[in-house]
Amino acid sequence: MDVNVGLSLCPSGALGGLPPPRNPGLPGFRNIGRKWGKPDLRRGRVGERGGYRIRSFLAHPSPCPSPGIRAFTPVFDGRRGEGTLRRQSPQHWSCACAAMLALACYATPAAAQPLTPFKVGVSDAVNTVLPVWMAEAGGFFAANGLKVEVINMGGGSRGAQDLQAGRIDLMRVGLSSVVQANRAGGDLRLIASMSNVIRFVLVTAPGVKAPADLKGGVIGVSTFGSESDSTITLALERFGLTRADVTVKEYGGGARRLAAVKSGEIKATAINEPTTSQAREEGVTVMLDLAAEQIPWLFSGVVVRRGDLATPRRDLATRFLKAVIEGNYLALTDARRAKEVLAKELKLGDQTIIDISYDDFKAQSPVNMEPSMTGADNVIARSPGAGSRALADYIDAGVLDDLKQTTFFTSLRQKYNMR
Repeated sequence: MDVNVGLSLCPSGALGGLPPPRNPGLPGFRNIGRKWGKPDLRRGRVGERGGYRIRSFLAHPSPCPSPGIRAFTPVFDGRRGEGTLRRQSPQHWSCACAAMLALACYATPAAAQPLTPFKVGVSDAVNTVLPVWMAEAGGFFAANGLKVEVINMGGGSRGAQDLQAGRIDLMRVGLSSVVQANRAGGDLRLIASMSNVIRFVLVTAPGVKAPADLKGGVIGVSTFGSESDSTITLALERFGLTRADVTVKEYGGGARRLAAVKSGEIKATAINEPTTSQAREEGVTVMLDLAAEQIPWLFSGVVVRRGDLATPRRDLATRFLKAVIEGNYLALTDARRAKEVLAKELKLGDQTIIDISYDDFKAQSPVNMEPSMTGADNVIARSPGAGSRALADYIDAGVLDDLKQTTFFTSLRQKYNMR
């Protein structure tokens, strides 16, 4: 795109009645001439800022308060970013510099607008959060106009409650928490999925040798109604037990639950990567590996308030989703960088655990974050209590459907060489 701007410029810095340039240091400009005080007037690329490139400065006579000095009309061309400067007199050096200063101060594109704050809750710091972290590392949130703050809520159901109350803007949580919240009067919707299978294993305390040893003991979950809570119910059924045979208590994040198991404070809990690999390395008993069974389940989703999907805030959800889906593409195609981010965010130093956590993520993450309807049916069918069993009361794929009508996914596949 060509942008032509005419300014009457003088060595004093007066720009057609405008105040002098605010920042003579020209931050953001690339110095390609000899120096800004005396640019190369023979030929050359002279710099860029904020997405606009200076193609050339064409000297022409124009009235100027200082004797012997003529003004310049800057001509911008976004196609190439290079051109010529025509010499008329040595005094034109200062005018050329003033023109570039004007561009720095007054020709800032829309991309410089302030980012919109956006609070995102996560149920725990685990490997399924990787697309969110990669979106931040890749600059995709900022590219979509968002300043994202990620908050560890210490459990899915607690995060769902805060989302419903408006204390956060979006929650990364499984469908079990959505079902529980909506049946209690909430109105949340899962709009995308980061995992469509159960990712938990059941670990047990020293002295627990068989399922019968769990009777009468305490089993820890993150929060009631969360995916860890639902998984405990499923595991007990496998053992021929019910929740009435044990005491289920809330214990927060996976690391705390694992510590409680190791100390014998609780008899069992459900954990996922990287805590699973840490538990195996420390010799903790894995009594049941549900992750290996690939049970369809909406285990980790992107959840918003339903009302936000019918207001201008739908655009915020769309922008977040675009950023996080690209974060997913980046994570799936750049293992080295993804492992670096995992190690940083999860505070991991053991390369074996980092590798396992990444491989587990890569094997289970849906590329385009499309929810599994079979997984949704399984969650709803196993959710306790009365309430709607209609998928539409818990899931809204409209934002994803809208993106499918654009070139968004095609562009990502081309950019990341995915077929």
